Amino acid sequence: MKAILAELIRKLNQRGWSPATSTNYSFIDDNNQYWVSRSGVDKSSFTEHDFMTIDTSGVGIGSFHGVKPSDETQIHLWIYKNFPDTKVVLHSHGKYPVLISQFNENFFEVQGYELQKGFKGCKSHLELIQIPIIDNSQEMHTLCAALDAQRNSIGHHCFIIAGHGTYAWGASLFEAQRHLETLDYLCECEFLL
Repeated sequence: MKAILAELIRKLNQRGWSPATSTNYSFIDDNNQYWVSRSGVDKSSFTEHDFMTIDTSGVGIGSFHGVKPSDETQIHLWIYKNFPDTKVVLHSHGKYPVLISQFNENFFEVQGYELQKGFKGCKSHLELIQIPIIDNSQEMHTLCAALDAQRNSIGHHCFIIAGHGTYAWGASLFEAQRHLETLDYLCECEFLL
């Protein structure tokens, strides 16, 4: 998983979705061990050695004891806790979701796109999709409390943090990537309209 996810991270960087060492990624391995990308690593040269092990509170463990992961690790842990089938979480700074969040409050609403069926459970382009937009905060407990308040409206394996970026997840890397790309595509289409 580490090598495949590292390759995807480099590809997402080539799309411009992780500028200036931004973004973070995580997965749970077959032994239920949490892994997260190390903070401050240039994603254009990210390798499988740039993941670190953490415990369920987000503290570095094993050979990474004492190494501090990104503060946003708490968001990953919130997703794993609230969506227990999740095995992979991807965080992007794609431009279009960030721009969409500047022109919408509370949620991004979309309908009529064939590609919206990229979201697990969406069966028709006629379905009305609402993606929550969460207020940004540098305080992770505040941001996670905002996620708690929106928990019941998070139905498509993703959300947008206003002025910040997106989180998408899935039961596999393929599913998480599909959710991330679906959201970015829909945001781009709506913004360009």
